[in-house]
Amino acid sequence: MNSSKQALIYSFVAKGSVVLAEHTAFTGNFSTVAVQCLQKLPPNSTRSTYSCDGHTFNFLVDRGFVFLVVADEAAGRSVPFVFLERVREDFMQRYGSSIDEESQHPLADDADEDDFLFEDRFSIAYNLDREFGPRLKDHMQYCVNHPEEINKLSKVKAHLSEVKGIMMDNIEKILDRGEKIELLVGKTETLQSQADTFHRHGRELRRKMWLQNLRFKLMVGGAIAFLILILWLMICRGFKC
Repeated sequence: MNSSKQALIYSFVAKGSVVLAEHTAFTGNFSTVAVQCLQKLPPNSTRSTYSCDGHTFNFLVDRGFVFLVVADEAAGRSVPFVFLERVREDFMQRYGSSIDEESQHPLADDADEDDFLFEDRFSIAYNLDREFGPRLKDHMQYCVNHPEEINKLSKVKAHLSEVKGIMMDNIEKILDRGEKIELLVGKTETLQSQADTFHRHGRELRRKMWLQNLRFKLMVGGAIAFLILILWLMICRGFKC
């Protein structure tokens, strides 16, 4: 029971290098290591996991925002990412509309390092930490109090990821076999052309045979008619018609 309570240890939401909201009920250097990992995230990755001293640092990136949870290594990867999905959904429901506005908040502009902008960023981070920090705590507590539901969700997501992985693998194999597919298409077109030629020749042959059969029937019919005529003349002459 104690290990399940410690499965999720520390969590934050960040924008760029600024941590907007965080929560932990434990003491340790989790936040320091997490920020170091944050700075080393691959630029185009949406999911990343780092291991350190029996803990995993799990990152989920969406629309420039980074969601992190530090978990006990025994929790695996599925449960932490189910937690991160819940946090991301909650965060986007609360702040998604303001994020999508054309007039972005100062925190979205990471290129400008003016002093007043720097202060605005940390002012926003402070406000968001007060607003969303308790939500991180609630989500952690929910995952602790509903382990069966979280485990079921993690298994479903793992299964979906496995199916997606198989589909992507199949797609990659198909793309790798592009030349073979083109060759197969070429052979199919050739076979279709040969089949069309065969059908055309078949129709011509059937027409030719029908004409020959008709000619033969006409010849036989003419010969029979000629014989009937000869017999009729002979009979008529014998009886003096």
